[in-house]
Amino acid sequence: QVQLMESGGGSVNSGGSVRLACVYSGFTYSNNCMAWFRQAPGKERERIAFITSDGNTGGADSVKGRFTISRDDAENTLYLTLNSLKPDDTAMYFCAAKERVRWCVLETFFYDYWGQGTQVTVSS
Repeated sequence: QVQLMESGGGSVNSGGSVRLACVYSGFTYSNNCMAWFRQAPGKERERIAFITSDGNTGGADSVKGRFTISRDDAENTLYLTLNSLKPDDTAMYFCAAKERVRWCVLETFFYDYWGQGTQVTVSS
């Protein structure tokens, strides 16, 4: 059973940066996809970026150039670096995973495992 646990959220001023981490465990297969999503109050869960086990990435246009996904398999950790933060980036941020895959997509229905989320609050 894959387990995911996010950390690194908090309060930050507009224009600031934060790095989120997601520690993972329990993968049975080496070919997997990991991703970040976010959800603001009253809104649907929104895609951010995914990364394959080979390190290939894809991301939503809305955050390209500001958010960067990466992973360190030696440390079993997925990262999301958020730069130039805006109040609209305030949300709960979730990591997600799916293993035994041939390709990755950035859709919520694709992922089998989810973390509990970490809150990022951006003040103006």
